[in-house]
Amino acid sequence: MPTTTKIRARVLVRASGGPRYAVALAVDALGTGLLRPFLLLYGVMVLKLSPSATGIAMTAGIVAGLVCMPGVGRWLDRGARSTVVAAAMLVRVAGVVLLLATPAGQVWPFAGAALFLGIGNQAWPAAHAALVATVSEGRERDAALAAGRALRNAGLGVGALLATACLAGGAAALQVLAAATGVAYLIAAALAWSVQLRTDPAAAAEKGAAADAPAPRMRGLLAANVIYVFCLNVPEIALPLILVTQLHASPMWSAAIFVANTVLVVTLQVPVTVLLSRYPRQRVLALAGVVLAASYLGFLAAASLGQGWGPPAVALVSVACTIGEIIYAGSATALVTALVPARVLGRSLARFQVSTGFGLAVSPAVITTLAAHGSATLWGSLAAATLLSASAVAT
Repeated sequence: MPTTTKIRARVLVRASGGPRYAVALAVDALGTGLLRPFLLLYGVMVLKLSPSATGIAMTAGIVAGLVCMPGVGRWLDRGARSTVVAAAMLVRVAGVVLLLATPAGQVWPFAGAALFLGIGNQAWPAAHAALVATVSEGRERDAALAAGRALRNAGLGVGALLATACLAGGAAALQVLAAATGVAYLIAAALAWSVQLRTDPAAAAEKGAAADAPAPRMRGLLAANVIYVFCLNVPEIALPLILVTQLHASPMWSAAIFVANTVLVVTLQVPVTVLLSRYPRQRVLALAGVVLAASYLGFLAAASLGQGWGPPAVALVSVACTIGEIIYAGSATALVTALVPARVLGRSLARFQVSTGFGLAVSPAVITTLAAHGSATLWGSLAAATLLSASAVAT
C-alpha cells in the first residue's frame, strides 16, 4: 500500500506540472494568504486611507483584472503556458512593490497596487488550468486541478494564520508581511518560468478543427457558473451575517465554520474529485448544484431553530455546503477543459474566469440585500437559482 500511495503521489505531481511547478504553487499560495485577506487593513492601518476609499480601490483592481482576461486567453491560445503563469505572479510582485512605495494618505498609488494585484489574481486560475490541461488529461487532469485547489487552500490558510499572528505588531508588521508576499511571488514566478512549457498553436488548431466548441453549451455553463460561485462566499459572508445579526451567536461560530471549510476542502478535494471523475462531468456539476441547493434549504431550517440550537445546526449544515463546493470546484473547470478544443482552450478558460470573478464580485451585494429581507428570502432565492442552474447544466 505505501508503494501504491507513493506512485499515485508521483503521478499527481507530474500531472500537475512537475515538482518545481508544485513548489511554485505552494509558495504562491502562501504569499497570497499572507496579504490578500489583510489588504484592506493595510490600506487603513498603514496608509491611513478611509475604509471606503480602500474598498473602492480594491474593487477597481478586481474589475480591471476581469477586463484583462480576454488578452490572457489569447496569449494562452498562442501557445504560452508557464510564461503566463509566471507573468501572473510577476504582476503581483509589481503590485507589492508599488504598495510598499505608497506614501501614507495617497490613494492613487494604492489603487495602482490593487490594480496589479487584481490582474495577477484573476489571470492565475486560467493560466494554471491551461498548463495542467496541457500536461495531463482525463482523470489525471481532474485530480491535478483538484490537487492544485487543495494546495492553494492550504497555503492560503497557513498564510492567513501567520498574518493573523503578526497583526499584533501593527502597521510595521503589515509592511513586513507585504514584503514577504512580494518575495514569495518572485520565487514562485522564477520556479514557474523554469518549467518552460508551451504548446504548438498550429497543432492545436489542426487537432481541434473538427471539434468546434458548442457555443450554446458554453454560454449556459458560464451563466450557471455565476450562480454556482455564490457558494464560495457563503462561509465568509452569508453565514456570519445570519449567525451574528439574526441568531445573535458568538463570532467564534463563524470562525469555526470557516476553518472547518478550509480543512475539508484541503483534505477532501482530491479524493472526492477522483471518486466522481468516473462519471460524466456534466452530471457531477449538476449534482453539485443539487447538493448546494439542499444545503441552502438546510440553512433556512437551521436558522428557524433560534439562538439555542440554531448555531450548531448551521455549523452542521455547512459541512453539506462545503461538500457541494468541493464537487463544484472539482467538476466545473474540468468540464470546461473537456468541452472545448485545444485551440480555444485559453479563451474559454478566460471566459470561465470572468464568470467566476463576476459571480464573486456581485455575490456580497446580492447576499446582503437578500438577507435584509429575512432568512426565507435569502436561502429560498439561492436554492431556487442554484437548482435552476443545475437543471440548465444537466440539460
